[in-house]
Amino acid sequence: MKIIRFPILSALALALVFAVAPLCAAGPYLHGFDPVSLLPPPPLPHGPEDVADRDSAFRVYSTRTPEEAARAKREHRISLATFAAAIGPAYSAGAYPKLEALCKDVELECRGVADVGKAKWKRLRPAVADPVRFTDPSDPETSFSYPSSHATRATGLALVLAEIFPARRAEILQKGRDIGWVRVEAGSHTPLDIYAGRVLGQALAQAFLRDPEFQSDLAAVKAEVAAPPHLWVSP
Repeated sequence: MKIIRFPILSALALALVFAVAPLCAAGPYLHGFDPVSLLPPPPLPHGPEDVADRDSAFRVYSTRTPEEAARAKREHRISLATFAAAIGPAYSAGAYPKLEALCKDVELECRGVADVGKAKWKRLRPAVADPVRFTDPSDPETSFSYPSSHATRATGLALVLAEIFPARRAEILQKGRDIGWVRVEAGSHTPLDIYAGRVLGQALAQAFLRDPEFQSDLAAVKAEVAAPPHLWVSP
């Protein structure tokens, strides 16, 4: 949502920036947020916790309904529109450009932080670690799985949206939970991946809400949502 201008860097300086970038996540609002210091590491591969977690994931995956499998494919992408039903009639696609821009920033920044954890721990997804049992995942992604990016983004977005639409808080937060759990039904994650993503998403939402620039943009979004349609103006 914000325009960030950087000084001109030499080729060597740029190379150093990109070399260091994976060590911490940075975005339009938060800089240096470290998921590794917040989350415990996942269980050791093939240890008792890992086996129990993957067995639990398989029980969910193997008993999913055709409708749940279809939903997993349908909700692969997360955006403001994913929460439309939870927000209710107050939401209309394309009506709130500031809201859409803010949610896009939140989603992208949450994704970046989750990716730092994935790169650190390199936990394999169920279908990669156990292809004999997870034979037909709804989402054939092969990137690392801990913490779940979907659960991180869904939780972070849900908590921000609950600030904007407080009357629909319960519905929005439940949708955020559901988006994460669908990933277990899809065969793409284990429950521990999802729980870690929820913890991370909640911490990120709290960090967003402490940031003065985010609060300023959030106030503008609340004003946009509260304004009658005939008062909407283009940003």
